[in-house]
Amino acid sequence: MQLTTRTMPQQKRIALVAHDPCKPDLLNWAIDNQAALEQHTIYATGTTGNLLQAHTRLSVLALMSGSIGGDQQLGYLIASGQIDVLIFFWDPLSAVPHHSDVKALMRLATAWNIPIASNACSANFLIHSSLFEQALEITVPDSDAFLSSRVSHVTQHGVHTQNLL
Repeated sequence: MQLTTRTMPQQKRIALVAHDPCKPDLLNWAIDNQAALEQHTIYATGTTGNLLQAHTRLSVLALMSGSIGGDQQLGYLIASGQIDVLIFFWDPLSAVPHHSDVKALMRLATAWNIPIASNACSANFLIHSSLFEQALEITVPDSDAFLSSRVSHVTQHGVHTQNLL
């Protein structure tokens, strides 16, 4: 896959997500770090976003609840370069019905080279890093080059473009 760069802005676009058993932990973490989080744009899946709005001063762009589409909305935002950081408090000891959605989010965040925190300790390390408060060049997949190579490959291997019209 070809790569390109994008600039992660100084004001980060942060996604906050939590499995149900971890929502109190994320909420407490957000309250403890409210001053730092207020400097950034916050996205969250449905229930988590509504809890954050009810219990903090944070302005939150709430998506749908994760299990009914919010995870996919967040995946789109990651893949389109609209999320810079994923903080996802997940419960590794409980089975969740939408585990494949969780795995897909982690895969996308990794593929698009954005930092991921999965608990309060890693989230603290992340937001208190000196890199967190500055613009940062990151390497990401070159989606235009990827699409162009795929279309070119298919065209070269037997698809006649006049049949597509």
